[in-house]
This record gives sequence, C-alpha cells and structure tokens, in this order.
Amino acid sequence: MLRIVPVAVFAIAFLGSAAAHAERTPAPENAEAYIIWPQNGSVVGGKFWLRMGLRNMGVAPKGVERKNTGHHHVLIDTDLPDMDKEIPSDRNHLHFGAGETEARIELPPGKHTLQLLLGDKDHVPHDPPVMSKKITITVK
Repeated sequence: MLRIVPVAVFAIAFLGSAAAHAERTPAPENAEAYIIWPQNGSVVGGKFWLRMGLRNMGVAPKGVERKNTGHHHVLIDTDLPDMDKEIPSDRNHLHFGAGETEARIELPPGKHTLQLLLGDKDHVPHDPPVMSKKITITVK
C-alpha cells in the first residue's frame, strides 16, 4: 500500500490528460535536485519522511510561471519518463504540485528505488532535465 501525507498542503494536485508533446521550459545547466533523506542504502520503516532538495533553482507550485522554478515529482521503482511529455501521475510517479519539499511516504516492505524529477508549471521536465541520482532503500 502506498500512502502519502504531504506537509503544509491541502491536497496533491490532480493531473489531467498528458499532451502529445509539450514545450520544455529551460533550466540552468547547474541546477540539481537531490534527496536529503533517506540516503542511498538506508533502512527505513514502512512510513518515512522523504525530504527533497534543489540547488540553483526555486520551488513553485504547479501553474506558476516563474523563471528557474519547478516542483518535485518522486519516481518510485521506475525509470525516467518521456522528457517531452507531462510526467505521469500514478503510484510510481508522485506529484508535489503545491511546492512541497517533504512528505510522509508509505511503501511496502522490500527494496525500492527513489528518484526526483523536477517538473515545470505543466508537469513537464525542464531542458535540461533537473533530477536527482536514483537511490535504493530498504523498507523493513
């Protein structure tokens, strides 16, 4: 069972149908998303805090058009999506469209991968994409 409790928000944004191809928003070459916690190789409980970081860009909610900003998407047990389309919204692609930088995540026991991918105002990855390294955690 996957459950999310976002911090300081009312709800996770609903994503409409994806566009065939979306125009990508420019990002600085030195921008980087990173996972603050948990760290690669961590053993965590079924419910844990995911803390998301961003360098050389700012966080803004979905729909807000401001240069060098975006919002976090967490990819769980999946590879990167098509960079020319909206990031999917499902149990493997969690959207934090209200601008959250931390959330309570619940995953079943076992090994899982996590990766951040920043999306623009329309949930489309930037050009170049701003993403974290993929990490592996174990849920006990």
